[in-house]
Amino acid sequence: MISIPGNKRGTLAGIVVMALVLCIFTACTNSAKSSELETVQVKEYNGEKLGSINDFHENSIKGPQQVNIKDYRLKVTGMASQPLSYTYDDVLAKYKSYRKLVTLDCVEGWSVKILWEGLLVKDLLTEAGMLPAANTIIFHAYDGYTTSLPSQYILDNNILLACKMNGVTIPPERGYPFQLVAEQKWGYKWIKWVTEIELSDDVNYKGYWEQAGYSNEGSLEKPFFDR
Repeated sequence: MISIPGNKRGTLAGIVVMALVLCIFTACTNSAKSSELETVQVKEYNGEKLGSINDFHENSIKGPQQVNIKDYRLKVTGMASQPLSYTYDDVLAKYKSYRKLVTLDCVEGWSVKILWEGLLVKDLLTEAGMLPAANTIIFHAYDGYTTSLPSQYILDNNILLACKMNGVTIPPERGYPFQLVAEQKWGYKWIKWVTEIELSDDVNYKGYWEQAGYSNEGSLEKPFFDR
């Protein structure tokens, strides 16, 4: 039997303990990495059955957009005392997130009920210092699509700029990184791939489909095509 001096025994014991701690930490870390699972969209909320993120028809003007999130910036421009420019992570970190159950109704005749999650557009407008004369909010998309809504509508209805739907991050074909949840409006007002929110006093501004004759108001209670 080999005899180990007391001080060396203490040192050896310390090394063994450290090795065990390192092994446990490494095992836990590897376990955490191997146990990560893909987020699954919820199918029911407050007793109401939800539609699926796959229930949408593809009808964008240039097809699904692939936004490079590293280069992405969400801007608030126009009639603002403090124009904004945020990265995607900036937006998620800075603004409170809200959830709302809203149905999208398309002029093509289909609809889908989704649990949307994101920030309030009016929080962005407040942060940017929207000027009193700014009565119109123009939304710009990554693919060049635009549409507009009255600023009062945005303020009165707690309109969301959504980053999630049914608990999962909005996929590219649905509008990643952000889609406007324009409740009470026809689907062409629900702009996807939002890159810029422009504050304007041009009440007659017409977006992509509005220039083609679709109602600038876009209210579900009225015909969507101006005749």
